[in-house]
Amino acid sequence: MNISLRSWSLLPACLLLVALSAIGWDYEHIFARINTLYNPDMQAQWRLQEWRTLLDNSQTLSDQQKLEAVNDFFNQRLRFSDDISIWGEVDYWASPAESMVKGAADCEDYSIAKYFSLRRAGIPNDQLRLTYVKALELNQAHMVLTYYATPDSEPLVLDNLTDRILPASHRNDLLPVYSFNAEGLWLAGRGNSQTGSAKQLSRWQDLLKKMQNEGFDDLALP
Repeated sequence: MNISLRSWSLLPACLLLVALSAIGWDYEHIFARINTLYNPDMQAQWRLQEWRTLLDNSQTLSDQQKLEAVNDFFNQRLRFSDDISIWGEVDYWASPAESMVKGAADCEDYSIAKYFSLRRAGIPNDQLRLTYVKALELNQAHMVLTYYATPDSEPLVLDNLTDRILPASHRNDLLPVYSFNAEGLWLAGRGNSQTGSAKQLSRWQDLLKKMQNEGFDDLALP
């Protein structure tokens, strides 16, 4: 099946430690909480430190460079596995810290980790959407992260299935269903009008509470 650009266009559209601490991410507190909650082994601690370095170095990059750095980082450092294998549950939304500790993720976890990393790297919330799609070749539900340079721009797709960041019109294997971010919920085919709130998504709300418990105090990400 071919997915037209129109079907996608209907979807609307850490930094220096001192700077992070000033806006809510205190690494020392976060790492202490992660150690208490998850008891990460040495490999996991190394992955977490690499994540911190990525976020530290991302502020001076262009938006395109940020997208590429974050997409490559998680695609290369996390192995794909399903929730049953990782968590013993059918559908579990892991925090970025949990994914880094496990060293494994499914499509939702990749997208979540990329979303929060790019938000902390300085990409505005209204340029990012966690987007549920149908992966046509796999014949299954899938999640990707989409980036909109402007509200009316064709989105770019960040996907764990490929390291290439492609415009949506080049991803004929994906059929958009709905998208959301911290501020709203949009359905494919409903134009740019917001159709709901992310508060309607119980797993999203559970994820935010979990991240706050991990020490990520500033999740409003204005």
